[in-house]
Amino acid sequence: MKIGLVGLPLSGKTTFFNLLTGAGAATSTYAGQRQSHIGVARVPDARVDFLSELFRPEKTTYAQIQVLDIPGLTRGGGAAEFAGPVRDADAIVVILRGFTNPAADISEEPCPVKDLDEVMAELIITDLAVIERRLERLQKGKKAGNALPGEEEVLKAAKEALERERPVISLGLSPEERLPLKNYGLYTDKPFLIVLNTHEEGLRGGCAPGQEELTAYANARNLPFLVVCAKLEEEIEQLPPEERADFLADLGVSEPGVARLARAAYAHLDLISYFTVGSDEVKAWTIRRGTTAKQAAGKIHSDLERGFIRAEVVSYEDMVREKSFARLKEKGLLRLEGKDYVVQDGDIMNFRFNV
Repeated sequence: MKIGLVGLPLSGKTTFFNLLTGAGAATSTYAGQRQSHIGVARVPDARVDFLSELFRPEKTTYAQIQVLDIPGLTRGGGAAEFAGPVRDADAIVVILRGFTNPAADISEEPCPVKDLDEVMAELIITDLAVIERRLERLQKGKKAGNALPGEEEVLKAAKEALERERPVISLGLSPEERLPLKNYGLYTDKPFLIVLNTHEEGLRGGCAPGQEELTAYANARNLPFLVVCAKLEEEIEQLPPEERADFLADLGVSEPGVARLARAAYAHLDLISYFTVGSDEVKAWTIRRGTTAKQAAGKIHSDLERGFIRAEVVSYEDMVREKSFARLKEKGLLRLEGKDYVVQDGDIMNFRFNV
């Protein structure tokens, strides 16, 4: 999974990026930073922890999220200059400022709902320009032979939505209807998550600036909404693992920011995990809900999908209870499934194949 972090300057995007990835990228206390960052966040998963403890593999691999942090969007400038790297992201995470910091010359009171409107306006302006250019070419008959079926119709619908200040994703297009838009990488045709980056007191008390208004905004649009204190949570991540839980609990949260974001993103994007286990490696694989066993095999290697025969499957809950493949087999809990079996969250799988 790949996510793009966007927001206005001085919203704490890069600090949040560091919280997710541990990259230690330099942050800016002024609005002119122009450097993008790319990193990888490991998705914490207690199931992987358990399986690794059980099988004692040489290597343990958690699911990963590629994180793209772009410079702050400039008001009135559109998103085209900086947002290019997030065109192929699976989701966009909007980081909003919910803090002041006079020491860093950030003394203006935060207004995150207004900032969110500004970010969305920049993304809408950029998408609208892309669509208008393509429609103009189609209407002039240039490259008309390369137009996809239904392309002009869906572009006009997207243009109308954007002109009404609505994101393209709000049209609720089916996968078939969205197909003509695939090559454009429209920002507003991606799922959105909202993150309010606040100060310690705002996170601990559940009363961050703008939190109530953002909660209503997110609920009305069915958007995931998280509140973080990226600066403090990044510092907590530097502590020994055994000390982190107490500090997080003192803030009123039960898990680190990357785990909260990953859970929200997985639910919003309808993603699940399955696992492969053995003495060499325990690994989590991320797939979309509804993926078949044959398609899941292809996630590992195309040869497994091409030569798929059967999948050996046990549920995570059964493995926790029995703790060995031998006992699972004795009790008939190790199943052989065909290519059309729909993988369930937490399945532990081994693929039989012949190429």
